[in-house]
Amino acid sequence: MRVFQLSHSRHNGPGGEGLRPLVTRVLIMGLAVFLAVTIVPGIESETLGAGMAAVLVLTLLNTLIRPLLYLLALPLIVVSLGLFMVVINALLLQVTAALVKGFTVTGFGASFWGALVISLVSSLLNMLLVVEHSRVETSHRPHRPPTIINPD
Repeated sequence: MRVFQLSHSRHNGPGGEGLRPLVTRVLIMGLAVFLAVTIVPGIESETLGAGMAAVLVLTLLNTLIRPLLYLLALPLIVVSLGLFMVVINALLLQVTAALVKGFTVTGFGASFWGALVISLVSSLLNMLLVVEHSRVETSHRPHRPPTIINPD
């Protein structure tokens, strides 16, 4: 009898996946930020090092602070049908620009459009990785004959 299972991870060791999710998150954020720097006028990175530092700081802010901000702003997020989430992301992009020397975001409009680009790109890449990472596995369970309980 064939049994189909959806599996989200391959053979994990006793320690789980290790650093893979963190590295994947940083790489996805890096692609999204560098695309935003390329596309959105008003977002600039003077050097590659400043861009990489911005990616790391933004990833850290998104991991630690953004969930708390989403929780605190939940009524505004519901009333605005989710649009306020982009405003929160724009504010975090402004904070990143304030913390990283050589990474500049001029004005709230640039940070809004940059946050929108970063959100869309990172969401799409995360969806693609989840679809690629989950796969259909088949396993063969041995077929047992039925057990007869009361043989009469």
